[in-house]
Amino acid sequence: ERARDYLHKTGRFIVIGGIVSPVHDSYGKTGLVSSRHRLTMCQLAVQSSDWIRVDPWECYQDTWQTTCSVLEHHRDLMKRVTGCILSNVNTPSITPVIGQPQNESSQTIYQNNNFSNKPMAAKILGKVGESLSRICCVRPPMERFTFVDENANLGTVMRYEEIELRILLLCGSDLLESFCIPGLWNEADMEVIVGEFGIVVVPRDGADPDRIMNHSSILRKYKNNILVVKDDLNHPMSVVSSTKSRLALQHGDGHVMDYLCQPVIDYILKSQLYINTSG
Repeated sequence: ERARDYLHKTGRFIVIGGIVSPVHDSYGKTGLVSSRHRLTMCQLAVQSSDWIRVDPWECYQDTWQTTCSVLEHHRDLMKRVTGCILSNVNTPSITPVIGQPQNESSQTIYQNNNFSNKPMAAKILGKVGESLSRICCVRPPMERFTFVDENANLGTVMRYEEIELRILLLCGSDLLESFCIPGLWNEADMEVIVGEFGIVVVPRDGADPDRIMNHSSILRKYKNNILVVKDDLNHPMSVVSSTKSRLALQHGDGHVMDYLCQPVIDYILKSQLYINTSG
């Protein structure tokens, strides 16, 4: 939520959706519970959100998927479902995005003779295709993400402005720091993640993202593609921690309420997750 607020404040982005993608069971992390439980907990955590959804694709694959492949999957899905051309961070698209799928014959969408029924650009922009129908859960109607150029010379069909879509990886500074560990990440994947997509970083426990970036040649190379979320002193984001949440559950610490919403806590207790025998 605060990452979205920060991106809006920069004036460079309109965040239309967020995707939570739990990792595959074969990731191999110690203490990782079944994806069945993790998917349910994530769904409970975002059930009141009108812009964040949980995507099971990564969990449902035959084996663990790299972060790079997950980003590419969502980029390809969004492109396929919307028919839009998605821009890389470094090379914004200059190809007009027409409000219809690629490889389909064009058709007249808005005629001059029903001008009074044409939606206005501001109204369409406000919805941005109903957030591309909740980030590609289903195919949205074409007109919902069609931008009307009110200054265009109207012909048989109205002209459309471009929709430039980007997918960014949201992470904590601890993940950013892991990019600096030799051999941990595939360098080609790092080039794609930072160079083609971009990263939004939430600082954790006083970690300095600028210092971290200076320790990696790839991070330095694409420094402009890394956005660091400025912390709100009244609501420090460093308290967001799955590790702290699990420890609080194991020790019966009431501060778990600071990290998790009640439906998730109830599910954890009912399923007896993360709780040791003494708890």
